[in-house]
Amino acid sequence: MATATTVERYLGMHHLPYEVIAHAKAGTSLRAARAAAIPPRQLVKGVLLEVDGQYLLAVLPAARHLRLGELRRRLDRDIGMATEHEVAMVFRDCDPGAVPALGPAYGVETIWDDSVMYLEELYFEAGDHEHLVHMRARDYMDMMRSCAHGSFSEPI
Repeated sequence: MATATTVERYLGMHHLPYEVIAHAKAGTSLRAARAAAIPPRQLVKGVLLEVDGQYLLAVLPAARHLRLGELRRRLDRDIGMATEHEVAMVFRDCDPGAVPALGPAYGVETIWDDSVMYLEELYFEAGDHEHLVHMRARDYMDMMRSCAHGSFSEPI
């Protein structure tokens, strides 16, 4: 499949340089980083959450764990993990579990972890388990400038 149509369209709308990197099939973000021979801290993952009947995409490096309690306190909202079925419904043009860290492309409210701002370059799922989008972190942050951010993760 390579790059999901929605991801391709969204990146194209922003006219920012990026490349798509192929790697051996991997089922998790940490395995994808290993397969692509990149540091796990440079691979950002999207975690779909359910908030009051709506969705929220939390974006954080693969080398970090989501602190759901901290995010609940920070947003003062009841937050839970979305089901696999909900993830598949939101990211229809992606393989199951290959969530691109581009919530706005899918009309999903997004919050990114502050640890992302310390990266020079980053990678994220392109929509399948064999390709990553690679771009400068500042370009990614430019695309995400309308999204909230905060500290809600910890190192693995």
